[in-house]
Amino acid sequence: MTDPTKPVPLSDPGVMIATVFGIGRIRPAPGTWGSLAALPLPLLAPAGFDPLLLIPAAALAFIIGCWAANRYQQLSGAHDAGEVVIDEVCGQWIALCLVALTPIAILAGFVLFRLFDIVKPWPIRWADKNIGGGFGVMLDDVLAGVAAAVCLYGIALIFGWPTRF
Repeated sequence: MTDPTKPVPLSDPGVMIATVFGIGRIRPAPGTWGSLAALPLPLLAPAGFDPLLLIPAAALAFIIGCWAANRYQQLSGAHDAGEVVIDEVCGQWIALCLVALTPIAILAGFVLFRLFDIVKPWPIRWADKNIGGGFGVMLDDVLAGVAAAVCLYGIALIFGWPTRF
């Protein structure tokens, strides 16, 4: 990740979305703060909430996030700046979409997503290095979310946690 080369105004709608209302400016570890920003939706979901509903939420975050990350990049001159955390919100929701949203599953999904987002095994690292623009910023976190979701689903099956399927 690169720090922005030019200051960007939080008042810009693209910057506000890209940084999730400034959460991406919290230091240290803005990506972790961005992932935490995604958790109120699953934590506060009513009983019986279908975790698959996180997929359309993530899809909306992806579409808007591609635009917002592009806007941030235009204003700052930085590719995949640490302040851009809408991608973490999107990926975190994907990580949780296959299991019942219990506190232990949400915690495990959070840890798994952060692990995949930080370590970036293939193909996550490949996408991070080779796909540019807002789409590339968002895609590596989508892939990290998918990897975390698959692992979390397997863990849930092993431990007998409730799953969506």
